[in-house]
Amino acid sequence: MSLTHNIYNQSLEQNHANYAALTPISFIERTAAVYPNRIATIHGDTQRTWAQTYQRCLRLASALSKRGVGVGDTVSIIAPNLPEHFEAHFGVPMSGAVLNSINTRLDAEAVGFVLQHAETKVLITEREFSAVAAKAVKMSGRQILVIDIDDPYFEGGELIGQMTYDAFLEEGDADFTAVKPADEWDAITLNYTSGTTGDPKGVVYHHRGAYLNAVSNIVSWHMGEQPVYLWTLPMFHCNGWCFPWSIAAAGGTSVSLRHVRANDIFDLIKEHKVNHFCGAPIVLNMLNGADDSLKAGINHSVKVMTAGAAPPASVIQGMEELGFSVTHVYGLTETYGPSVVCAWHDEWNEYDEGQKARLKSRQGVKAPMQEDLMVADPETLAPVPQDGETIGEIFMRGNLVMKGYLKNPSTTDEAFAGGWFHSGDLAVWHEDGYIEIKDRSKDVIISGGENISSIEVEDVLYRHPKIQDAAVVARPDEKWGETPCAFVTPVEGAAVTAEEIIAFCRDNMAHFKAPKTVVMGELPKTSTGKIQKFLLRDRAKEL
Repeated sequence: MSLTHNIYNQSLEQNHANYAALTPISFIERTAAVYPNRIATIHGDTQRTWAQTYQRCLRLASALSKRGVGVGDTVSIIAPNLPEHFEAHFGVPMSGAVLNSINTRLDAEAVGFVLQHAETKVLITEREFSAVAAKAVKMSGRQILVIDIDDPYFEGGELIGQMTYDAFLEEGDADFTAVKPADEWDAITLNYTSGTTGDPKGVVYHHRGAYLNAVSNIVSWHMGEQPVYLWTLPMFHCNGWCFPWSIAAAGGTSVSLRHVRANDIFDLIKEHKVNHFCGAPIVLNMLNGADDSLKAGINHSVKVMTAGAAPPASVIQGMEELGFSVTHVYGLTETYGPSVVCAWHDEWNEYDEGQKARLKSRQGVKAPMQEDLMVADPETLAPVPQDGETIGEIFMRGNLVMKGYLKNPSTTDEAFAGGWFHSGDLAVWHEDGYIEIKDRSKDVIISGGENISSIEVEDVLYRHPKIQDAAVVARPDEKWGETPCAFVTPVEGAAVTAEEIIAFCRDNMAHFKAPKTVVMGELPKTSTGKIQKFLLRDRAKEL
């Protein structure tokens, strides 16, 4: 029989009855229809149902459409984690346009670059960022319609736009028909990388990936019915790791948080029975170090998802001792946020808390909707042995990998060389298939020909009871080439010396790995809580 003869391809074509392009727009449509009276968003004393939220999203899409914004256009937003930011994740794609959520910590020059590079037509901004936004629009050289979110719970800043967000919604129709993607490969959002080595790169997401990672979040985190999610993670960061769409799919509630402060987090958890939140390890460490009076009174289960930097086992253990259940995930802007998860095994519950924390500090295995994951030689792409010792680069491929970098074909080709996405992160592969990051390729310290993992040294530092934050980078050394240099923020009110810290490290690891230099003070951080090691590397060179 001919290989081309396939009875399953005869008169069985795709049509409107049996096929629809995957898009997270469908999540809000369903939830608004099935659970119209459930609370969708909470901000201060303002609560809106899913029916109300859906209507506002349609009005946003309609208003944009009436202004000539549609397929192939960019709508940027620079705002805190407010309901309007949540709505933009649906309303902007419903118009056919692409949402570009901008890092709120960027300066005017960087924002101006993003607006120009993304060819932004509309900018939704908020009073807290009015000075930066106004300057950035001028620097972009573009004619941009600026819309102001006028948050009644915030004082300061000014309105810089042509109209407020609510006035703009009044221009739209609540019976607008959402624009669905003609192809699920169509762009849905644009996210810029941090740009620590030059101009940021524009990472393009498609509707299919956004849909699948939203579902992947629900499955890997066992989110269940009607989760209450607190926005400790910035919505600009990989579109809040795709959680606006996850919350809609699960029929949950989105609780706003403007600033990440321990007292606000604990208060909102208690007030609204929050049962899910995300944060970098540095956020978890802040909560661990909060006053015991803030922690009292939480009598329900709370799930925490952490990523952004390899979390020290001691930080995870501290959260677990608070009664919070920690799930460790890993990913990059280029992989829609979490695409690797430290999936838990019931038999691991028999281990002591220290062993469990060490297992949870591993990055894990591919997320439910990710296709493939490996640790391999960066040159040959040959997988490394699963021995927990051999270091290679992490590679991924599948539906949870970006379309590519906007207007940057050479960098896109480089990132996808060999049919895999090259992460730039170095890891080992354990016998059970779990990966564990050892460093970014640029963060490995090579001292006297020996490779030292900065993460390994940081893990020891975080075990010291008087250390709040720690980061280790290479310091140039005439004799050794490089030596580990530790930057440390002590716990508030604690007295600790550099000599004491070095001695502690030497007692807990091989002497050549221990820091030769310790610098005390505040550590520079990104808006997502990541320590900016590139700034620390510069400082170490100047020492």
